[in-house]
Amino acid sequence: MTGERGAPRRALVDGHAFDAFEWRPVEVPGADGAIDMEITPKVVNSSGALQGGLLATLCDMVAGTALLAGDSPYRRSATSELHISFLEGARNGPVRATAHILRRGRRSAVVRVDVVDRGADDQLVAVATLTFAVRGVAEAS
Repeated sequence: MTGERGAPRRALVDGHAFDAFEWRPVEVPGADGAIDMEITPKVVNSSGALQGGLLATLCDMVAGTALLAGDSPYRRSATSELHISFLEGARNGPVRATAHILRRGRRSAVVRVDVVDRGADDQLVAVATLTFAVRGVAEAS
């Protein structure tokens, strides 16, 4: 598989840090993408809540994935800005990160991500807004 300009696309190596996460894509009506992530001892901080940096990584992952999927996927995207507000600690799980693409431009895209703790009656635990530098819409195959 090749990426832009014929360069080989890089696959994640076995044992990559992402392997420590128990996450899976899920379908959410009206959303551009969603991922559920289990809260396990590997991903919590000293207070027993999902570690904030990992929560931010989850937001980045679901937002970027949403831009590379769907009816008009971009060929490439790179996060240029991430703003996140942590509202509550996510302690029960799984957490669900749901992405909504707010703007699709030729050079940039903006995505909002809402994160809820499914095990705490869908309590809103974080909201994020991400801006991406993007490259062209992928050609239909």
